[in-house]
Amino acid sequence: MPSRPDDEALLRQAFAVALRSRDEGDHPFGALLADANGKVLMEQGNGFSAEGHDRTAHAEKLLATRAGKAYSLETLAGCTLYTSAEPCAMCAGAIYWAGIGRVVYGQTERGLKAMTGDNPENPTLDLPCEVVFAAGQRATEVVGPLLEDEATALQADYWASRG
Repeated sequence: MPSRPDDEALLRQAFAVALRSRDEGDHPFGALLADANGKVLMEQGNGFSAEGHDRTAHAEKLLATRAGKAYSLETLAGCTLYTSAEPCAMCAGAIYWAGIGRVVYGQTERGLKAMTGDNPENPTLDLPCEVVFAAGQRATEVVGPLLEDEATALQADYWASRG
C-alpha cells in the first residue's frame, strides 16, 4: 500500500471536514481533493441533512460531482481524494466516473457497518472500494485504511445516538 509523505496530514484535514459536518448537524463524514502536489482543491462534508435528507448525498459523491465539473480528466487522474471513511460502492462509482486517480481513506466500510448497524440513514454496504475500481477500465490507486483509529473515533457514539 504505497503512501506519500503528505497523505496523513491531508487525511487529517478530511477528518476535520468530517468534524465540521457533524458540528453543523450532519453525518460525520468528510472528503477533500488534492492535486498531485498536495494542494487542496476542494473539500466537502456529508450532505444528508443539508440536501433535504438525501441518503445519496455522501461527501465523496458530492465532491466527485463537483470535481468532475471543475477539472479535466487529465487533471483529475493526478489528484487524490482523501476521505474519512472508505468510499461505498456508490461513491466509488462516482469517483471512477469523475476520473479521480487516487483515493486515501481512514475507516473501512466493514468497520463503519459494524458501527452503524441497521440505521436507515446509513445502510452501509460491506463492499471494498477496490472491488468497484477493479471492474473499471482505468486504474484507481487505493491507500487505506490509514489512521483507522482516528477515523473510527470520528464516528464514536454518533450512530448509537441515532438509533
